[in-house]
Amino acid sequence: MIYLYIVILAVYVLLFILSVREKGKDPFGKMAAYILRKQKIMSQKAAGGRQSWTKDLSRRQLEEKLKTLQPVKPASVQLDEYRMSQYRMLLTVVFAGVVICLAVWCSAHSSPLLQEGGYIRRNAYGQGDIPIELAAQIDGEEEEIFEYVVEEQKYTGEEAEAMYQEAVNKLPEVIRGQNDSLEDVRYDLNLVTQMDGYPFTLSWESGSYAIVSTDGTVNNEDLEEGAVVALTACFQYEKQSWEHQLYVQVNPVVYTRREMLRNRIEELLHAQDERTESSDVMVLPGNIESESIVWREIVEDSSGYLLLVILLAAGCMYLGSGRDLDRRLEHRKRELLLDYPEIVNKLALYMGAGMTVRNSFIKMGEDYRKQQKERRRYVYEEILITCNELQSGRSENEAYDHFGKRCQLPAYMKLSTLLSQNIRKGSNDLLNMLRREADNAFAERKSLAKKLGEEAGTKLLLPMMLLLCIVMVIIMIPAYFSFTA
Repeated sequence: MIYLYIVILAVYVLLFILSVREKGKDPFGKMAAYILRKQKIMSQKAAGGRQSWTKDLSRRQLEEKLKTLQPVKPASVQLDEYRMSQYRMLLTVVFAGVVICLAVWCSAHSSPLLQEGGYIRRNAYGQGDIPIELAAQIDGEEEEIFEYVVEEQKYTGEEAEAMYQEAVNKLPEVIRGQNDSLEDVRYDLNLVTQMDGYPFTLSWESGSYAIVSTDGTVNNEDLEEGAVVALTACFQYEKQSWEHQLYVQVNPVVYTRREMLRNRIEELLHAQDERTESSDVMVLPGNIESESIVWREIVEDSSGYLLLVILLAAGCMYLGSGRDLDRRLEHRKRELLLDYPEIVNKLALYMGAGMTVRNSFIKMGEDYRKQQKERRRYVYEEILITCNELQSGRSENEAYDHFGKRCQLPAYMKLSTLLSQNIRKGSNDLLNMLRREADNAFAERKSLAKKLGEEAGTKLLLPMMLLLCIVMVIIMIPAYFSFTA
């Protein structure tokens, strides 16, 4: 996997060098700009300067969505910025993921257990065994994998005997518990099974289990006079223990050559382990019969799976950015519907006060401009564009028609038609029509608010069901355990 990580990082370095002259706030932005520019050149060359109709249709649809959200900025500029943001996000996620994977790989390979020379350094006593995965390779044979546990360093027989004598001397002080001494036992004894600092396992036998049990409990409530109880401590360490011999008949099985080699190698491992158990290193067997063994440590390297997850996450984020654009368009549509009654009511109010339609639009645009920093609303952004068109010399007919088309909703198209017809044909009943339209708009907004409330209730249904399940578990588990008890 390390070669794959190095190749990916080399590609990033190459992209960084090639994109130095590109415009961008950071290296990933410059790389995204370079990729976008090269993509345009390659697509033009591949299609002879023309794009296929499917790509062209997709591009136009995306441009229309972006133009709907930001009508002031040119669609081509928005499309380039949108694609650059996608490429920048993808490059950033993949680079961060590769760096993390590389760190995981380095961490896994930084401290190998198998040292040069074919040996594994044991842990000292008390530090625990070392689980290791090994692969054995013999010329002409398939590689064999072993999951082996290298035991911690063992004491020699002389060392164990000396430690035993030392432990025996400390044993009375250890087991007396709350008693002043073993000659005056009135409370429970502390019959330990392990002694701190010693490798022995202890088991106990009592001369009178009715008085002192093997867990150290002292039953002296019914005693009329003192009794002497013999306690026997059985120390056990490795092979220095009692043995029980069994006779079993084992018939040999027919092994394949591969199975025989595996069993033989495993026997050599155990034999070498026992031979060097008092040494600070375990030397692995170098050959089997006339064949040499090449050992290789199998390191758990999960960085490859992590890279796969990161690449999938980056792909999902890249694909999800297109859905985010659709969600923004849906949010814009809903916001326009909610603001429509307010716009119609303001028009009716201003015109009722004697203002013209043109001045009413300019008044709404100026009011919005004053509070633009506090909130941004799509419909007022469209009104500002209409005001700019009116002030630049465009006729009111065209400005109101463009206003309705940009909003892309039937309600606004109906409003723009009413305003345009009033200018072309003239009508004294426009104010009454606007008031009726305001009443209808408020009624539609009420039904829309009711619909949104129902949708919110539906979205809360799943969390409520989860809470119900949690409450049932909280109630049922204690009831079950109390019933079984």
